[in-house]
Amino acid sequence: MILAQIPLSEGKNFAYIFGDETTREAAVIDPGYNVEKILKQIQQLKVHVKYIFNTHSHGDHIAGNSQMKEKTGAKIVAHTKSPSRKDIAVKDQDNLEVGKLKVKVIYTPGHTPDGICLLVDGKLFTGDTLFVGECGRTDLSGSSAKDMYYSLFEKILPLDDSVEVYPGHDYGSRPSSTIGCERKTNYTLEKRTLEEFIEFM
Repeated sequence: MILAQIPLSEGKNFAYIFGDETTREAAVIDPGYNVEKILKQIQQLKVHVKYIFNTHSHGDHIAGNSQMKEKTGAKIVAHTKSPSRKDIAVKDQDNLEVGKLKVKVIYTPGHTPDGICLLVDGKLFTGDTLFVGECGRTDLSGSSAKDMYYSLFEKILPLDDSVEVYPGHDYGSRPSSTIGCERKTNYTLEKRTLEEFIEFM
């Protein structure tokens, strides 16, 4: 599997490129800023971008959608509840293919009503749902601590410990992690009741 994690200076955002090594078909995740930097990486990897995935509709994750679509011809993929422009609307447990790679959509609201994570070949792209050592904010317009609780504890934590975690921002002590590591070290994932979690957040 081709994988590039691209740091974008504004907001410590990460964009990603992943793809199939055989077919060279690829996808971009969250082209928020500095599209030229992402496009340069696409050229270096010699891949063809089929999809642009948005983990949620905040501007720092979608600002480069139009330019990326114009330059690559890729289709924009976002959750059905996303208010932003999209070519393909997805929902929980939908699957798409990038080359021979299977992309599973996991609906994870909480930070936003339209949040999704993407599970690809043992790698989970978590957007602003789960960071290294932290989780996404739930005090913003449209956020929900209750939804975040279910996203974290019923959607993400049941995944295997070996699943790699690639967040939407470089907020932690390292740029990526695993479910197992986060389960042990991320204070937001400590065992709590729903009521305790809502009060905690």
